[in-house]
Amino acid sequence: MKKTLLSAAFAATLFASAPVQAAEKLTVLMDWFTNPDHAPLITAQAMGFFEAEGLDVELIEPADPAMPPKLVAAGQADIAISYQPTLHAQIEEGLPLKWIGTLVETPLNSLIVLKDGPIKELKDLKGKKIGFSVSGFEDAMLGQMLRSVDLSVDDVELINVNFALSPSLMSGQVDAVIGAYRNFELTQIEIEGKEGKAFYPEENGVPIFDELIYVVHKDKTDDPRYAKFMAAIEAATIFLTNHPDEAWNAFIEAYPNLNDELNKRAWADTLPRFAKRPAALDEGRYQRFAEFMAENDLISKVVPVDTYAVEIR
Repeated sequence: MKKTLLSAAFAATLFASAPVQAAEKLTVLMDWFTNPDHAPLITAQAMGFFEAEGLDVELIEPADPAMPPKLVAAGQADIAISYQPTLHAQIEEGLPLKWIGTLVETPLNSLIVLKDGPIKELKDLKGKKIGFSVSGFEDAMLGQMLRSVDLSVDDVELINVNFALSPSLMSGQVDAVIGAYRNFELTQIEIEGKEGKAFYPEENGVPIFDELIYVVHKDKTDDPRYAKFMAAIEAATIFLTNHPDEAWNAFIEAYPNLNDELNKRAWADTLPRFAKRPAALDEGRYQRFAEFMAENDLISKVVPVDTYAVEIR
């Protein structure tokens, strides 16, 4: 009861400070189906942070996860949730996009093995089978991780497991999987009765990068709605950091189908990875990662960071 009263008082204060005016509509295309990776967005919507900024935000799950940035580039939506590696590649393709904020500020991608399996260190991958789902960036990431222990992709056997990362590992089809999310697949493996071990790319030669970001059309970064959106996201992120249980309850009330052990544990595992200053740009991080992509022939040239990223004020 005390917590409920405090929440009510908080909400009352929040809305009392907000001007009374018609809410401005804003469409946000998600990168995937709603999950704990999107906690700041759901918290901002469920707890009234968007409303306090005078925004009416529609969160849309994509039919095709590859489409959100392209639809934003075509002017058919306002904001897309995307990935830093994808942004660099799409800038190379000439898509008119710009970064305006970060959702998840560390990689979630990892290389996962079974803890009781033959792989104790990365060098043990020599001669082993590695499952993957998507070629391209994951190939480059794996290649760099292998080079950090004086191996190469020629020293392993790559097998396309068609998105069945955890099942292929647990069944023994492969010895390791690349592209598995540390906040989901590790827990999924444990729930299935086994224990996994993750090797993190940022600890094994790959420059650190943002996993999830917000992108908009490059010619619309002066839209005043975006500053309000980022302010709401920052407030929501701080709230769910301070009140994770209350934010979780709001999350599962909005999405009751996600109220299970996997998502609850993923919620806790993802909390430390959300950007507390989502609108703050680390130019050095983006420059270093662009150079990594160019070195691995994922892009042909490194362009100035300010041509594809801007801090909204």
